[in-house]
Amino acid sequence: MSFLQIALLALVQGFAELLPISSSAHVVVAEKLMGLNPTDPRMTLLLVALHTGTMFSVLVYFGGGWKERYFDSRGKTLAFVNLTFLATLGTALTGLTLMEGLKKIFKVQVEDLFGNLPLIALSLLAAGILILSAARRDSAKNQAPLTARAAWRVGLVQGLCLPFRGFSRSGATISTALLSGLNRQKAEDFSFALAVLLTPAVLLRELLRLLKAQGAAGLRGADLAPDFAGLLLSFGAGLLALRWLSGWLSRGRWGWFGLYCLAAAAAVGLLAFLGRFNP
Repeated sequence: MSFLQIALLALVQGFAELLPISSSAHVVVAEKLMGLNPTDPRMTLLLVALHTGTMFSVLVYFGGGWKERYFDSRGKTLAFVNLTFLATLGTALTGLTLMEGLKKIFKVQVEDLFGNLPLIALSLLAAGILILSAARRDSAKNQAPLTARAAWRVGLVQGLCLPFRGFSRSGATISTALLSGLNRQKAEDFSFALAVLLTPAVLLRELLRLLKAQGAAGLRGADLAPDFAGLLLSFGAGLLALRWLSGWLSRGRWGWFGLYCLAAAAAVGLLAFLGRFNP
């Protein structure tokens, strides 16, 4: 991969990972446009670095606000941490069940689906419909508390994002929180708190898959400088994306992201129909 390719993927990942438009779908299409194989172990290592960059952008962007809203007392801290772990448990239940079902029933590894354009198009379509549904129910007057039931619901929906690229994690979780009656700030806070909790587990899984494919010797021999540069670029792009998302969400423009997902689903579906890329 050239540095230009890495830089482009980092910018796509950084913006799309945190906006509710599915980074995985955009990265897969970008990789295919550049003639890269999304299932290649080298791509896995790069994506681990890019996801790490966006995770740090979330911590930097939300850290001060979270400390003020959820970590200024022991009671608030315990309540928020318990709810995030409850939601993550729901994510594991849904995601792992789906991945095991795909493996045992359809004899398909989840990684084999990552480059499947028709499936990505359907996932983008589903995400767009969910975001538009939440936008219709969204109101600045929503003030429902973040209950265990709401957290569990958000976590279960988040689990659908693990096997299906195109089903935006932030789009699905924020929309589910809005449909549960949470206000916009609480929905955004909880969604990205879950991202911080989930991302290390996902990164560990990808690194283990890479080690299995290449072995420790192959990983030690890899040139990590381009990946570090990609990490920094995705970090900067992630901060810009979060400012954009927060601004649109606070002004009630959530539905625009849903319309974008529908348009992206149509574009990816057209590429698949025309046979521009092989799944």
